[in-house]
Amino acid sequence: MPINKTKLARRKELCRELKEKLAESLDLRLLPSDLSDDVSLVGSGLGLDSLDILEIVLCVEKNFGVKMPENGVETLRSLNTLADYIAERRGEQCAK
Repeated sequence: MPINKTKLARRKELCRELKEKLAESLDLRLLPSDLSDDVSLVGSGLGLDSLDILEIVLCVEKNFGVKMPENGVETLRSLNTLADYIAERRGEQCAK
């Protein structure tokens, strides 16, 4: 199946925006461009704690208009999985 360039562009834009919003909300000492799409959001990836996870949830709900699941730790596995969740909830299908 060929990759849809429009969907790919939307996915890249969503990841870029997500990185910017998370870097700002979490006050990371990294530039958004330094964050890999596959960086782990929970565990050892960025070294975030439970308050940071709550901040991610609030950031996503506020900036992307998407309600996060109460027990959705799997959704926070990486930036990619979070971007997929946001796109799915918005009714978008993004190419990876």
